[in-house]
Amino acid sequence: MKKIQMVDLKGQYNKIKEEVDQSVLEVLDSTAYINGPKVHEFQNNLEKYLGVKHVIPCANGTDALQIAMMGLGLKPGDEVITADFTFAATVEVIALLNLTPVLVDVDPVTFNIDVEAVKNAITPKTKAIVPVHLFGMCANMEALMDIAQTNNLFVIEDNAQGIGATYTYTDGRKAKAGTIGHIASTSFFPSKNLGCYGDGGAIFTNDDDLAHTIRGVVNHGMYVRYHHDVVGVNSRLDSIQATILNIKLKHLDNYNQARQNAARAYNTAFANEEYIITPSGKSECLGICSSCDCHVFHQYTLRVLKGDRDALVKHLNDKGIPCGVYYPIPLHRQKAYLDSRYNEADFKVTNQLVKEVISLPMHTELDDDQIEFITSTVKNFVNS
Repeated sequence: MKKIQMVDLKGQYNKIKEEVDQSVLEVLDSTAYINGPKVHEFQNNLEKYLGVKHVIPCANGTDALQIAMMGLGLKPGDEVITADFTFAATVEVIALLNLTPVLVDVDPVTFNIDVEAVKNAITPKTKAIVPVHLFGMCANMEALMDIAQTNNLFVIEDNAQGIGATYTYTDGRKAKAGTIGHIASTSFFPSKNLGCYGDGGAIFTNDDDLAHTIRGVVNHGMYVRYHHDVVGVNSRLDSIQATILNIKLKHLDNYNQARQNAARAYNTAFANEEYIITPSGKSECLGICSSCDCHVFHQYTLRVLKGDRDALVKHLNDKGIPCGVYYPIPLHRQKAYLDSRYNEADFKVTNQLVKEVISLPMHTELDDDQIEFITSTVKNFVNS
């Protein structure tokens, strides 16, 4: 059995090496490193893939989320509701812009933002909701968009972990994650489902005016060189990363299918385990049926109900199995985001999840032998 990796970027690269190497050499030969043809080609191809009018590439996923908020014209003191159980970048950009983060609990099944908690958190100062498609699972966008319309709020999708996922409405309509809200952001960090070989990100929107504003923001506020019409930043996707992403975009659906296949194998192995809760999507499909792509498994995250989760981490590592705890500390308890407004009773699910969750290796190169070894090692520990 080959060595188990948390993310096997080398194995994935080896399968597209010739095409990637040739494309990178073409960029080097062209010397069009910033805003070159490869960036525009990738932008156009991603727009077609997502079915969205505008993709604006930028330097990384955190920038993408910050720029999305800048483009909406949110003002200091405006309240932005987001999930307590997610990576810090989501709340970080809210605070950086002097907006007021409002953290709420998540759903215990999907790990995504709790719709009822969002409703309860709305005040006259609320201006936006930021759902995170956590671990690759689509948030309940239909309900969130209804809330936003009723309360005249923006919805900013944090799609850093969910690119390629498809959301299905109750009437059967489908839309790609990141194309449903007023604006969305994503990350192309190397470990993402669509990852480059450095940093990268993008903003998506169907709003023409908003897209125009964003294009100025990412480029120092310029639409015409040396004419600064809006306050901007310097955040651009370079051509080498764009040409790599253009190649990998052609394989994205296959990459996501490989992750879903691995998730099915994991779920089958854990099906009869009383003390293990496997990741789930919609109740009728568990997120991994053949007809639904609501979960693209950026992470495969279990809840372990028996034993010491941290001891399981050590046990797996001792056996040569990498794993991760995403996330060990709720955002409302992080020193940077402490706020007297928060009541621990409002975060019952998040406070429980941080004690139980563990993410197993998940990538496009997992094989049956590796999955069997990983799952048997987990089961032996939990049942010991």
